[in-house]
Amino acid sequence: MRRAGWAGVCAAVVVAAAAGGGAAALAGGGTSHEPAPRPRASSPALDRPAADSADAGFARDMAVHHQQAVEMSFVVRDRTDDEEIRRLAYDIANTQANQRGMMLGWLDLWGLPKVSSQPPMGWMGMSEHGSGHGSGGGSGGGSGGSGGAPLMPGMASKADLARLGKAEGERAEVLFLRLMTAHHKGGVHMAQGCVERCRVGVERDLAEGMVAAQESELELMGDLLKARGAEGS
Repeated sequence: MRRAGWAGVCAAVVVAAAAGGGAAALAGGGTSHEPAPRPRASSPALDRPAADSADAGFARDMAVHHQQAVEMSFVVRDRTDDEEIRRLAYDIANTQANQRGMMLGWLDLWGLPKVSSQPPMGWMGMSEHGSGHGSGGGSGGGSGGSGGAPLMPGMASKADLARLGKAEGERAEVLFLRLMTAHHKGGVHMAQGCVERCRVGVERDLAEGMVAAQESELELMGDLLKARGAEGS
């Protein structure tokens, strides 16, 4: 259901972009001397952001953030037989792996590096979350800085990941749900930051979709925790 939902989001973006192009053409043929409004970018290639922009920072940081969610989802899939948890983990892994690929692809399209000297969350004015390490686009990066401190809001520490890797059954389920609840809350915060700061239209659309999807999953995870007699993070 979530994969179909993202296909719908992408289709909506394409339709909106086409409609915007038609409106601009009509405006150009009129007699008004008022300047036409700046069209919203229909493609990331039409509006190449700077390396230190919110667009680039969000793409880099959220790619790392998503990678950890994918990793935790694969871990819990092998630690429990519960079908609800395994289905949730599959949906998170599939959705966020696809989104991560989009964001890394945009960085390639913009000719920007996937690793930056800008501290994580610097694009949101929150560089204190980082340890001075650049966020990376490679696999496995970003679970923690020096001393295991999380690089971005909601990210699990190395110790958290180690505990998840050793847990079994319901204990693994509860730990995963708590870690992913914190992770999603951090992801929503970051995505809302992009909605407010990013200039590329399709990137803002993706960020808005992330907020909606992850808030829905937060409600589901809260219900799953209650069903196990546990509280959220």
